[in-house]
Amino acid sequence: MQTDEDTERLAGNIRTAGLKVTAQRLAVLQVLQQTPHSSAEQVLAAVREELPNISAQAVYGILAAFTEAGLARRLEPAGSPALYESRVGDNHHHLVCIHCGKIRDVDCVIGQAPCLEPSDDSDFTVLAAEVTFSGICSSCRQLAESSAP
Repeated sequence: MQTDEDTERLAGNIRTAGLKVTAQRLAVLQVLQQTPHSSAEQVLAAVREELPNISAQAVYGILAAFTEAGLARRLEPAGSPALYESRVGDNHHHLVCIHCGKIRDVDCVIGQAPCLEPSDDSDFTVLAAEVTFSGICSSCRQLAESSAP
């Protein structure tokens, strides 16, 4: 359950990003904080529990606005719809299970952000590196081992 203090903190985050605070934006940001790595459809379903009349278009628009304003990050794991999270600004990476799709955050792999340096930056100033580690989670590995002949 969200407290008035939580609501005001989220509203402050939205204002700081230069966006107008609305009930729909508050609801979307709350869902992203409670369930990171959610698809737009998952966000829509969760928000509709509180705001049953919100449209899919509104949720997609809010997610786009949040991503552009730096309130949300969009991930695109292979074989998955785009996913959204509210953990931004720290250049963390992700572990993705190739069997069940489970996603876990992993902090910067080495050193400080941007963690990786390209062999040729082509005169770019590198701001971030996105790394996705693909593998098999422990649950899927145990299931495979117990099913092996």
